[in-house]
Amino acid sequence: MCSTSAPGAFHARSLTEVNAAIRAFMTARAGRSLGPEEQAEYEQLLAAWSAAVARTPDASRTERPASAPLTP
Repeated sequence: MCSTSAPGAFHARSLTEVNAAIRAFMTARAGRSLGPEEQAEYEQLLAAWSAAVARTPDASRTERPASAPLTP
């Protein structure tokens, strides 16, 4: 598993860095559903993205996280 599973791994990173990590994570898994561990990792990335948005003025209007595929 990659470093995103470490608690707080992305919480100090910029919004652009976290968004890039989400996009890379999802691109690597394109065309398939996320497994339980991957879903947890994605949720950690989204929490880091949310924290970065909170630290970045007007960020919610300029950056959006990559979206996860729907799981059954």
